[in-house]
Amino acid sequence: MVCMPPHGYINVLPLTHNTTEFKSIVGKQRIAGNIDTPEGGFDAMLQAAVCHKDVGWRKEARRLLILMTDQTSHLALDSKLAGIVTPHDGKCHLKDNVYSRSTDMEYPSLGMLGEKLIENHISGVFAVQGLQFSWYKDLLPLLPGAAARQLDPLASNMKDLVYDAYQMLLSEVKIEVDNPIKGIHVHVTAVCPNGTRHPGKEGCQNIKANDKVLFNVTLTMDSCDVGNGVDYIVLRPLGFNETTLIRVHRGCTCQCNNGSKAKGDCVTQENADCQHDLCKKENCNRNESDYTSESCRSGPLQPMCSSRGVCMCGKCFCHKTKLGVIYGKYCEKDNFSCPYHHGKLCSGNGECEDGQCRCFHGWESDRCHCSTSLRKHCMNSNGLECSGRGVCQCGKCKCTLNKSFGPLCQYCTDNWNCEHFQGSTNFSEDSENPYKTACEILLYYIDQTSECFSDPRILTVFFIIFIVTFLLGFLTVLIIRHIILQHNNKKMRSSSTYRMSKDNTDKHILHKVYTQTVTYTREKPDDINVDINKMEAYETFKYNI
Repeated sequence: MVCMPPHGYINVLPLTHNTTEFKSIVGKQRIAGNIDTPEGGFDAMLQAAVCHKDVGWRKEARRLLILMTDQTSHLALDSKLAGIVTPHDGKCHLKDNVYSRSTDMEYPSLGMLGEKLIENHISGVFAVQGLQFSWYKDLLPLLPGAAARQLDPLASNMKDLVYDAYQMLLSEVKIEVDNPIKGIHVHVTAVCPNGTRHPGKEGCQNIKANDKVLFNVTLTMDSCDVGNGVDYIVLRPLGFNETTLIRVHRGCTCQCNNGSKAKGDCVTQENADCQHDLCKKENCNRNESDYTSESCRSGPLQPMCSSRGVCMCGKCFCHKTKLGVIYGKYCEKDNFSCPYHHGKLCSGNGECEDGQCRCFHGWESDRCHCSTSLRKHCMNSNGLECSGRGVCQCGKCKCTLNKSFGPLCQYCTDNWNCEHFQGSTNFSEDSENPYKTACEILLYYIDQTSECFSDPRILTVFFIIFIVTFLLGFLTVLIIRHIILQHNNKKMRSSSTYRMSKDNTDKHILHKVYTQTVTYTREKPDDINVDINKMEAYETFKYNI
């Protein structure tokens, strides 16, 4: 197999409707070599998420990004082993469809990758082959809106894998809060079609087509700081290309004019919730210090206006919401916090008042989802509902007495029919009562002698037995070893080969040592003939070799 050299993310082909071209180009791809085992999958996912034009994401599309791999991926700080210390900036760096910052920028962190996937409305799917599936599965809590699936060796389940992952993502509805504001806390509660409530990040599971999920968003603030002006909070449903912008304006004082003229808008023209004439003539003559926030609290430690309204001029003015109406002196009541059934408040068969369903005629239960006509299934032969020992709920008896059971609570724990002994109550004074009017005294003799330990300390007893057993076993091994050694020594002493004559001495053979002397001689150097002629003292010295 001829492998490509190691490389970063390559955008081989943008998103296209041409399946023939897609198959052709994918079939031409070759596996790239790698020096270490982990891959740069998260690098590729981030670039595919932020490079909109290069990849070809459509704004209105439900975006799904699949990573097929059989190995783990590099995480942030892994690049420091190669001397790369520049953090990833989360931006697109494609040059000629190739990621150009592989050698001078760190790998993205899981937090950054999750943030970019949410920001670009992308659901990530990890199609993992082999033993590394659990590694990616453990990362899912850190990557909201992502899923992981096991891939067969020949990728034969790829179609089913994508379908199942997509259906799972569609069946989950979660809310993520972006752009948090200091001092303001956002609490999101998801109201699922079955009436259950979960935090917004958990959302609702197993949502089907045409089901409605309601989100109750509550904003609270620690202190009133009007100097910051208008702030914005963004709510994003994970995987959907939609956002909800919440404009936060802190209205902390009664905005009255100095004169006696009332001001219709109590805060600003942008405050859609405030449609009350708060600053009436009789109130505008009073100072702001005359009002305290305690008059807007139901208790000393309770939030102002139950965190569902604004306190102005010493009075709570409740927020308006599409879910229903919030009312009450402290905005503590509403007509939408009742249980839901099949996506309908009080099953559509009642009205919600102060958190409880008030059922219409012919309906009952806490969700108004049971018809009163079902009570006939709870009647026994005597016309008693649940035999007088339980309550009827949606046509089924729920026994309230511990000793009763059965579909109509007609049986008792000792398996005799209670109805058989009820008899008739239409006795006259002269008629003889066939039943005994007094109870027989049954004596039970209790043997105070316990068959078990009075205070069984199982752990202590276990360790004592274990230590005693170990010591006995160790002592037994030592005794057996000592007996075997004594037996062997006795046998050797009695052997004839063990005895030696006094005259016989041990003979040791010493090997003869050979010594060899090696002498190295240096060859005689060639004779050098030097002819020196007789010369005078002033002549130059010359010689011939």
